[in-house]
Amino acid sequence: MAYDAEHNLTNHPPVDPSIVDRFEQIREAAKQLARVIDELCPDSREKSLAFTNLEQTVFWSVASIARNQDSLPSFVVDRG
Repeated sequence: MAYDAEHNLTNHPPVDPSIVDRFEQIREAAKQLARVIDELCPDSREKSLAFTNLEQTVFWSVASIARNQDSLPSFVVDRG
């Protein structure tokens, strides 16, 4: 697959509020995991890497949604 610089290096603002909700669901889940990691793991290089990789996970997850809004599944995870 050829690299699509035009698509990948362009801003993709949310087209409707459901997209923002998806972003927030991912961010809230990551915050919850970050609290668990902070509570259970000793301060260490590994803990720092866990946080760095969690931030990357959020970044790429949100990018996946933003860049592909036209092909999203129609369901949203229930937060209740």
